[in-house]
Amino acid sequence: MTSYSPAELLAFILAAKRATYVGSGQKLLSYRLGSHDLQYFEGDWAYHDSYLGESDFIGEEAVYFRGQVVWAMNYFGRILRPERITSAQAGQMIKVSLTKMYAEGRFLGGFEHTEGGLTYVDTSEGDEAYFTGREWILREGEKVYELVYHGGLVK
Repeated sequence: MTSYSPAELLAFILAAKRATYVGSGQKLLSYRLGSHDLQYFEGDWAYHDSYLGESDFIGEEAVYFRGQVVWAMNYFGRILRPERITSAQAGQMIKVSLTKMYAEGRFLGGFEHTEGGLTYVDTSEGDEAYFTGREWILREGEKVYELVYHGGLVK
């Protein structure tokens, strides 16, 4: 396997994330019963995001370089207060917020965005080589949605 730079990996992760969930990319046929699957390809790179569930969900993203997995991330998210936010509202806020974060050239925490009475917050530790993080949405100061994620390089 030919090597790649950390900058190339980061650029591909951002391109893939922009083109799939955040960009409302075309969903594929389910790989597993009930799963939602998104893929993105660019040159030697491939990305696959697969998740189960809607308002409470679990998933995994994987990046491949020349057919070998090199990076992955797991996540679990849930609506905490369904009477205060729908999964559609949370999803829309997440897409808008992540689009703004990705425009800064990154996908990990230290980010906050407020719009339409909702505040999206993402915090994390580490970098794309190894990280843990959490995102949440507040409505009038109350946490109504949360997600925990972790991942990094796969060798």
